[in-house]
Amino acid sequence: MNIGIIGAGQIGSALAVRLTSLGHQVYIANSRGPETLTDVAQKTGATAVTAQQAAQRGTDLLVVTIPLEKIPALPKDLFAGVPADVPIIDTSNYYPLLRDGHIPELETGDLTESGWVQQHLGRPVVKVFNNILAAHLEHNGKPAGTPGRIALPVASDDAAAKQKVLQLVEELGFDALDGGTMRESWRQQPGGPIYCNDLPADQVQQHLARLGTARTPEQHAEFLANQAQQEQAMQAQGIKLK
Repeated sequence: MNIGIIGAGQIGSALAVRLTSLGHQVYIANSRGPETLTDVAQKTGATAVTAQQAAQRGTDLLVVTIPLEKIPALPKDLFAGVPADVPIIDTSNYYPLLRDGHIPELETGDLTESGWVQQHLGRPVVKVFNNILAAHLEHNGKPAGTPGRIALPVASDDAAAKQKVLQLVEELGFDALDGGTMRESWRQQPGGPIYCNDLPADQVQQHLARLGTARTPEQHAEFLANQAQQEQAMQAQGIKLK
C-alpha cells in the first residue's frame, strides 16, 4: 500500500519502521519540512515529504499522529482531493496537564477525543494505536495465535475504513478488535483499563463489555481523574510531552 503518515514523533516513526518492513511504501511528514527528517527517513525507510504530499501520496491509507493541541493548526485543505474511501487513522490522546491545555468539549464529555479530531479534520477517522507505547508498537507484534498476543481496539463510524484498518492491525502483529463507533471510542482513551496495558483479546473484550457503550457522567469523571493522576506522576518524573 501507499501510506501517508502526518507526524514523525514516536508513534509515527514506529509505524513507519513496521510498515516499510512489511513492504509498504510510506511517506512521512512533520510540521517543519522534509529537510528536517533525514534521520527519520534513514531509520524508518520512509520517504520524507511535506504534509500535503503525504496526504496526496498516501492513496491507500493516511495516519494523523500529532499532538492533539496541533490538530486545529493543520491546513484546512489538507485532505482536499483525497478520495472519501481512503481511511484516515487518528492516534491522538488528550493530555491537558502536560501538553494540550483544557479543551472544554473533552472536559464535559460532549465529544470523544477522536470525535473532536474528526470535527476539525472534516473527515471520518479511525481511532487506533492510541493505547500502546511506541516501542511496543514497533517491537511487540507477534504472529496470529501467539499466546498473550496484544489486542488493539479499532473504533470508527466508517465500516469499510474500519475493516481495512482491522486487517492492517493484524498484519502488524496484534489482535484487532472492533471497538465500536466513534462515540464508543472513549473506552480506549487515557484513564481507562485498556489504555497502554498491553492486554490480550479476551481481557480487552471483557473490559469493553463491562464499560458498556454509552459513557456515563461517572465513567467520564473516573477516566479524567485517573488521567490526571497519571499525568501528575509523569510530571513528577520529569516527563515532558512538548
